[in-house]
Amino acid sequence: MNYDVIIIGAGPGGIFSAYELMKKAPQLKVAVFEAGNTLDKRHCPIDGKNVKSCIKCKTCSIMNGFGGAGAFSDGKYNITNDFGGTLYQYIGKDKAIELMNYVDDINMSHGGEGTKMFTTAGSEFKKLCMQNKLHLLDASVRHLGTDINYIVLQNLFNEMKDHIDFFFNTPIRSIEVIDGGYRVNHDNGSCEAPKCIVSVGRSGSKWMEEVCKSLNIDTLSNRVDIGVRVELPAEIFSHLTDSLYESKIVYRTSKFEDAVRTFCMNPHGIVVNENTNGIVTVNGHSFEDPKMKTENTNFALLVAKHFSEPFKDSNGYGESIARLSNMLGGGVIVQRFGDLERGRRSNAKRLSEGMVRPTLDATPGDLSLVLPKRILDGIIEMIHALDKIAPGTANDDTLLYGVEVKFYNMEVKLDENLETNHKGLYIIGDGSGVTHSLSHASASGVFVADKIIEQL
Repeated sequence: MNYDVIIIGAGPGGIFSAYELMKKAPQLKVAVFEAGNTLDKRHCPIDGKNVKSCIKCKTCSIMNGFGGAGAFSDGKYNITNDFGGTLYQYIGKDKAIELMNYVDDINMSHGGEGTKMFTTAGSEFKKLCMQNKLHLLDASVRHLGTDINYIVLQNLFNEMKDHIDFFFNTPIRSIEVIDGGYRVNHDNGSCEAPKCIVSVGRSGSKWMEEVCKSLNIDTLSNRVDIGVRVELPAEIFSHLTDSLYESKIVYRTSKFEDAVRTFCMNPHGIVVNENTNGIVTVNGHSFEDPKMKTENTNFALLVAKHFSEPFKDSNGYGESIARLSNMLGGGVIVQRFGDLERGRRSNAKRLSEGMVRPTLDATPGDLSLVLPKRILDGIIEMIHALDKIAPGTANDDTLLYGVEVKFYNMEVKLDENLETNHKGLYIIGDGSGVTHSLSHASASGVFVADKIIEQL
């Protein structure tokens, strides 16, 4: 065996697995294989001027590399069992919260000190939401910001790089079960270890499906979240964001009884492109540095779609909608809410006359030609519901960017140790379908590392 533990993927799950093994079992020989680059070499060529659309890089710097897809997120660690995944169903609610707080302590000791922890506990807004048929979920939220998140990740790597073997630009092609462990195969050869941790994130969903098929690991179909990113003047939501920063609000539509939720709220932030397997969708970032703050706040409104038999390809459904947006708009489409309700496409003139200055250079268009009617009806209904607790949300000039899609891996069948039917093979992070957030993915990495340490 070349190593004691092999970790596939250097996203949050893989990073915190490696860090925990280094700190608590330094005698173990650990290797981390990552399809992307080191953090300092992760640069997307799309600049909006010379390069305006995806050029199909060998590895996508937004989705892959040290830090995973969350490296350039706004660095929000939600410490809660109410959302972000179902990790607590495997390891228990108390253990899940304990590990999320443990991850927070590590982040604070690696450059995150001084950032604020927000909480919805005892919030006056919970009652306000209930009075308007909205539900505010409970959570403590540590906001690092895209800038501080980068610093924390770089400090973690600097501490680990001399103790753990990192192999960048080295995607693993397959995993084999061998006598006494596992062999992972890449373009330049293979490595073996008795323990293997797979943490490939959402971008590795198709690869994960193939691994599960080849190793006869059972999976369950998961969901896809489809919606838009809303951008409006920061003052409209300031009474919420100043106190809570991230407010996760759920609304059940009267027409279809679908659940629509806010997601990834970015006070004084920016709207950005996101590239997933060559499909351009939309996301949002925010920063701790006052100099980088904008006059706008943005957040996603998402509708979760679960599918029943015989259809199983929920991600394929989301991808087809995103491709339609890319086909019509050459990427992301932006539309004024007033134009959407009037049944007309937005154009450059109406956008320039509006009160909200867009932070993303997107193509003016008509989202009703892209999003299914049921999803669009739910989003419109949610915006009017939010207008009751944050008057101005439903203003004509509120901007809607589409589409935003949150892809979820199919859920891998795991035991209470996050271990597959093959002993010593663990699936963690968003690639498992169990976690959907930075905090949950990181906590799952710590949990599995501790289990391996116990055994070895």
